[in-house]
Amino acid sequence: MDNLFFKLPNVLQNIIISLYNTYLYSKRYGGKYKHYKKKFLKQQSYSLEELQDYQNNQFIKFLNYAEVNSAYYKKAYKNIDIKSFKDVKDIAKLPILNKEDLRTQIDKVYTIKPSQGIVSKTGGTTGKPLKVVFTKDDANRRYGYLDNFRNNYGYNLGKKTAWFSGKKLLSERDIKKNRFWKHDFLNKVRYYSTFHINETYLKSYLIDLINYKPEFLVGFPSTLLEIANFGIRNNIQFPTNVVRAIFPTAETVTEETALALSEYFNTTVLDQYASSEGAPFIFQCEKGNYHLDIRTGVFEILDSNDVEAEEGRLVVTSFTTHGTPLIRYDIGDSVEKSNSSKCNCNNNNPIIKKILGRENDYIFSQETGKINLGNVSNTLKGVSGIKRFQAIQDVLDEITILIEKDNTYNSKNEEFFLKNWRDRVGASMKINLTYVDHIPTEKSGKFRIVKNLMSIHD
Repeated sequence: MDNLFFKLPNVLQNIIISLYNTYLYSKRYGGKYKHYKKKFLKQQSYSLEELQDYQNNQFIKFLNYAEVNSAYYKKAYKNIDIKSFKDVKDIAKLPILNKEDLRTQIDKVYTIKPSQGIVSKTGGTTGKPLKVVFTKDDANRRYGYLDNFRNNYGYNLGKKTAWFSGKKLLSERDIKKNRFWKHDFLNKVRYYSTFHINETYLKSYLIDLINYKPEFLVGFPSTLLEIANFGIRNNIQFPTNVVRAIFPTAETVTEETALALSEYFNTTVLDQYASSEGAPFIFQCEKGNYHLDIRTGVFEILDSNDVEAEEGRLVVTSFTTHGTPLIRYDIGDSVEKSNSSKCNCNNNNPIIKKILGRENDYIFSQETGKINLGNVSNTLKGVSGIKRFQAIQDVLDEITILIEKDNTYNSKNEEFFLKNWRDRVGASMKINLTYVDHIPTEKSGKFRIVKNLMSIHD
């Protein structure tokens, strides 16, 4: 089927994409979607106490559902008196579910057959693929939450949108014609390939974006940053008052990336966190704060001893995963708590300081400890001429840094870049700078600024 699609004329490909998307949207926005969307919109004005009451109620219902309907949880909770649980505070009595257990026990975790629900596949950047199943009702609920968030900033299906994701859309004919997108003309979405982002083609992407004039940009922030940096390097200004908001997906957004995107595209960057497995939502508000949406689940920030911490790994319980229940799931990401307890926006959900990214998105130094994604990104401060870089750690005392540079890069830039790294990793670690024409993305189309491979070998 794929081979046939790529042989068709471009106009027919766009028609097929438009019709297929319309079919998918009818499923996504069918069922109880409108009911949930209206309900969740009303809840946005809830006080913290009302949100906590709702969370406690959902937690008890979800926990009992999983114990009754999932063979895995029935066995895991065999010696735990679930009926005695009163609220979220009891959650620490439950065992933590790690990724490998979920992967190997997935058939027992399911409460429905894959054919009865909606399948989501994970495993784009690390690990083996994982297939989770959502009930159709949960899919309606998840899109209700997500769309309410985006609706707050003017987005609706049918608004002109440029979407950057890991879809494989292009034929060799497209590439020869410098056409790196497909168009859903019924729903006004233009899908841009993230697999051809390099110096040769970036101008085609940017010029088409300028001509297309999308109201919203959605997708991988690393791709959008490449386009923005190309525009800056080549003095190609993006028109003002065109893009109303940028909604990054799938990758951790550093403060530097958000600022660069906001300045170049003349708009606001509004981040959100979830996952293909079905993690509860974290939404960023217009004040820049990240809110844990406790209507959608329970968030725990734990250290290596499973004790609550100011900064640590994220363990989630998601109320929208009835098909593949996630209860105390160690999702592999880490976050940092906020010093503030409340935001002065209208969202009363608890806030965190930042999402630090994947648990292995760091460089480890024996001298200085973990250097997280934000600190790695900051090594570019004061350095010009580097288009992008990727830090790879394969062994404890050595890192390799792949660098894409332009013609403004010189020995002073290199010296300053190395100094920034020395300030973070110390004097003893070996640093290999390797200059390349292009740093490849992952199979999913995502770009990883840090690849810590040590855990794979351990």
